[in-house]
Amino acid sequence: METIILIVVLIFSIVIHEVAHGTMAYHLGDPTAKYAGRLTLNPIPHLDPIGSILVPLFLIIIGSPFLFGWAKPVPFNPYNLRDQKYGSAKVALAGPASNLLVALVFGLLIRFFPALAGFPVIGFIVLINILLAVFNLMPIPPLDGSHILFTFLPYSMWRFRVMLSRYGFVILVIFIVAGGFRLLFPLILAIYRLITG
Repeated sequence: METIILIVVLIFSIVIHEVAHGTMAYHLGDPTAKYAGRLTLNPIPHLDPIGSILVPLFLIIIGSPFLFGWAKPVPFNPYNLRDQKYGSAKVALAGPASNLLVALVFGLLIRFFPALAGFPVIGFIVLINILLAVFNLMPIPPLDGSHILFTFLPYSMWRFRVMLSRYGFVILVIFIVAGGFRLLFPLILAIYRLITG
């Protein structure tokens, strides 16, 4: 039962993340996600069979100390954005920001209503959303943090951008396989304690 709850919490947290990207893009003038039917909290249009179900389930079964997954990326056209300078960064930041907002809401419930701490699902919601936010803010393609980084990189560093774009996925896989998540745990737990008290 706990496994099912974890997967459900993860799926909806990822869906909120993706909808936030699309909503920000729409707010900035790009209707691509809206026309694709992706501005909905219905998880079905967002689900990626591997990233949304199989990978999280596998990690839970093997007793992995971390849990993550992904959904189908929400499409957007950066050339439609009214803010051509910072628009892409705003769209990228919207996803992690939505996860932090969810973590904040449920974390404050635990802080001000301690009895709710007895319901593990609330703690799962807070922890998973913090993890998604922190992980996605890493400046490694294709994560959101890379889009934010590229927005502020000077043109003189275009070679670095090309290199990172080309090998980003490989770097990310190595980071995960090598247990890089352990480096993020102290920050994730610190944010958890900060919010929940």
